[in-house]
Amino acid sequence: MREKRAYRWTATAAVVLIVSSLVAACGRESGGGSASASGAKKQLRVAVIGPQSGQLASLGDWDYKGVTLAANKINDAGGAGGLKIEITRMDDQGDPTTGGNLARKAVSQHFDVVFGSSSSTISLAMLPILTPAKIPQITSGQADALTQQKSQYIFLDSPTSTTYDATLAEYVVGKLGKKKIAMITNNGAYGAGEHDAFLAQLKKRGIQPVADKVIPPDQKEMSGSLSQIRTAKPDALFIGAEEVQSGLIAKQARSLGIDATIVEGAPAGTPQYDETAGKEASEGTIVSSPYLSNDLNDQTRAFAAAYKKAYGETAELHGAKAYDGMQVVAKAVASLDGKISGEAIAQAMHDINYDGLLGHFDYSDVGVGLSQTHIGVIKNGEVKAVDDAG
Repeated sequence: MREKRAYRWTATAAVVLIVSSLVAACGRESGGGSASASGAKKQLRVAVIGPQSGQLASLGDWDYKGVTLAANKINDAGGAGGLKIEITRMDDQGDPTTGGNLARKAVSQHFDVVFGSSSSTISLAMLPILTPAKIPQITSGQADALTQQKSQYIFLDSPTSTTYDATLAEYVVGKLGKKKIAMITNNGAYGAGEHDAFLAQLKKRGIQPVADKVIPPDQKEMSGSLSQIRTAKPDALFIGAEEVQSGLIAKQARSLGIDATIVEGAPAGTPQYDETAGKEASEGTIVSSPYLSNDLNDQTRAFAAAYKKAYGETAELHGAKAYDGMQVVAKAVASLDGKISGEAIAQAMHDINYDGLLGHFDYSDVGVGLSQTHIGVIKNGEVKAVDDAG
């Protein structure tokens, strides 16, 4: 078991609790959500903040669908500790400033929990707003910078970049024997995290990249950087970018005659990567992910069937991890016996152990709940688990 931070109520906190209880008894709204005349909280108010437009829109859509599917199931079973989960969706437009403004809105409107954002960069912009307000923030971002803030209110619903890239480097270098590795990453929070995490893993193995190119997150034409990479004649090409840009990189790399094995973390395992790159370019891409298939076990098959029924689409990683995140929140709330506050929910989430779609969740005091990924390879447009990847 990993060491966790001890939580203790101070005398001041106790006074705040007493005052809050008196206010609630007067029939006022307390700590977000709605209250009856007797002060009993009836709803758990959840804001889902993510991109609904632009290049990252698919990520926001997948997150929203995963959270909503879990909330509907929980509500049908009586709610989270008897509280009905109420979802409010907000569009951060893939923009950190907008995300920060929406985080302030969530604070001013007394939401109990915030899911967001789908982007590490936007999540980092939201974190210093939500943490002082003591609102738990569940993010699908995975940049190590998120946990380095040492907030007790941030919770990643997937592993960090370090975990993804340690698994990837071990397989690419250790199993495949690749030595001439080129890197192309963007300089957003996610891409920068991927760059630093994968480079650190290469250095551990005594490898220096034959090329290391960094581009802006919104760049769509990468032929200049890729032409320089082609000159280096790599046998593997590491990509650290979000889904659409990763797909464009793969497509353009192949069109320039780069035949190196493409290796990447979670973005390469999504339908959007495959569709953007095209099946010919994506074929053979090595993927590190905690969720390689909907057919892993009875739990993932049931989730995938429910997702398909609800949305008419095939489930994938982002929907699965958002689903897990909502389940963890609900279990935490259910353990509180109606004594709901942002601080109490966060404390309970740190104490929760949950076997989810992605694996076993056990949160550290900086918000890391999962510490394992697996290796897959894209074959005919589908990610297949590599049995000997370890």
